[in-house]
Amino acid sequence: MGETVRRAVDRLRRIINNQSIVILAVIASTFFIGFGGGVVFPILPNLGTLLGISPFVVGVILSANRFSRLIANAPAGSLVDRIGTRTPFVVGMLIQSVGTVGYLVALVAPLPEAWFLVARIGWGIGSALVFATAYTIAADLSDGGSRGANMGLVRGGVLFGFPTGVVLGGVVSELAGTMAAFGLATAFAFGATLLSYFIIPETHVDSPGTSAPPWDIHTALPTLTVGVTNFVVLFVYIGALFATLVLFLPAIEVSVFGLGPQGSSGIFMAVTVLSAGLFMFTGGYVSDRRQSRVPILLGFLVTTTVGFTLLAVADSVVSLAVACLAIGAGQGGTSGPLMALLADLTPTDQMGRAVGTNNVFGDVGGGLGPVVTLPLVDTVGFVPIYAVCAALPLVAAVVLVGGIHRETGQFVPAVGS
Repeated sequence: MGETVRRAVDRLRRIINNQSIVILAVIASTFFIGFGGGVVFPILPNLGTLLGISPFVVGVILSANRFSRLIANAPAGSLVDRIGTRTPFVVGMLIQSVGTVGYLVALVAPLPEAWFLVARIGWGIGSALVFATAYTIAADLSDGGSRGANMGLVRGGVLFGFPTGVVLGGVVSELAGTMAAFGLATAFAFGATLLSYFIIPETHVDSPGTSAPPWDIHTALPTLTVGVTNFVVLFVYIGALFATLVLFLPAIEVSVFGLGPQGSSGIFMAVTVLSAGLFMFTGGYVSDRRQSRVPILLGFLVTTTVGFTLLAVADSVVSLAVACLAIGAGQGGTSGPLMALLADLTPTDQMGRAVGTNNVFGDVGGGLGPVVTLPLVDTVGFVPIYAVCAALPLVAAVVLVGGIHRETGQFVPAVGS
């Protein structure tokens, strides 16, 4: 009996250590934990009035996780290079799960705004740990022939949990109440945490190190080059498109199924998300097969440019849908190859810091976009803003090619080089 049990345990460990199983566990964990990030968005603006929370404070609460993550990104990446991936990943998942519990407490406790704010700040810290480790795990478990596809899949899990949570929060709260929506998100979060605890192995270090200081910003040329590209992609996609679309629709008198600007913009945003999801894996997979990331990256950056050019002249449901499809394809298709390129050009023991720095660029781009574009829309209109957004990916393409050439001596380096 003892020998049988030992063999069963050994077999389970071999299964768990299978790279595909670990990658799938990372995807599932980040996807399900992401529900809690989005579930609050369709609920809190309406709930704030009932709880006595001002609209300004509601806005601060919804943005708090992004600001805390921005501060935590670099230390999270440094921590990964110091102690490995498993512990920060699991702890980050647990912090986010506890943050989701904070939503439930806020519904019944005094000072609900304080509970929501603390929960969102915790969410940002936890997500910084999860993001830094998820990409590093994918890099550690991949080679040049699979890194692009794996990065695309992991990025999809990281990004799509949030919009799924938005849908979950709206539907479940409408059908069963706010407590049920937050309770379901909490159950998903703790389930994802348990999954990560039992499945995710250590992939990054053999023993804890102390070489990387906690506030180390990775300033290697490949990291800065990829970071600038990530900044531009998220600036135009989240910061410009998502922030202005609800205002753009009534300006061109476009609606879907008789819905108002909010409902119609949600449908068009879903179009971009679905398109991005399809091309996240496709872009990474193709870059693996072609043995170079650069051509596919340039192609999808140009696709983003085409999308915003079409958006600037859109005047119907069809033309707007085509523009959103192109923008989503450009954003998604860039994601997998871009993270894979970062892993290709970064020493393994520095990957955590490189990912943390790259996440800083992305969060600044996504957070700065609305601050810049929304006031300018009132001043100069939509067409100039979208024209600039069409030009920015081309600027990013020049920066990308220039940085890669300076680092490798080649404009189109092979994956193995």
